[in-house]
Amino acid sequence: MASRSIQRPSSSSTSHSRWSYDVFLSFRSEDTRRSFTDHLYSALIRNNINTFRDDEEFPRGGEIAPELLKAIEESRIAIIVFSKTYAHSKWCLEELVKIMKSKEERKLTVIPIFYHVDPSKVRNQTGICGEAFTGHEENADEERK
Repeated sequence: MASRSIQRPSSSSTSHSRWSYDVFLSFRSEDTRRSFTDHLYSALIRNNINTFRDDEEFPRGGEIAPELLKAIEESRIAIIVFSKTYAHSKWCLEELVKIMKSKEERKLTVIPIFYHVDPSKVRNQTGICGEAFTGHEENADEERK
């Protein structure tokens, strides 16, 4: 595996299609990188599924890395690993917005995984997810002022 987690297309998966990646993984690093997402990523790669996951070397804070948005556009499938603090991350939410736009505009297949979080809490934006959305709204209001 390369030192960066960005996998290039292999001849067995997508080199003859218009996609650079079979799968884009969206997840909150501190929640699942060293556990569930690492195992999922390894299983996908082991099965010759060309997968993009963000690199820990991407600078944190500020705007989302353009490479991430481009990778979403170049993927056939997005797997979103919703975890307890997924919605606390501005980057995760920006990825989610881009994924949902791609779902509408170009029929990106989206597969949600709920990792130690109740799907209804995500859907209804309640509990810890609701708290995160409220926090983002308050921060956006402050930034506008």
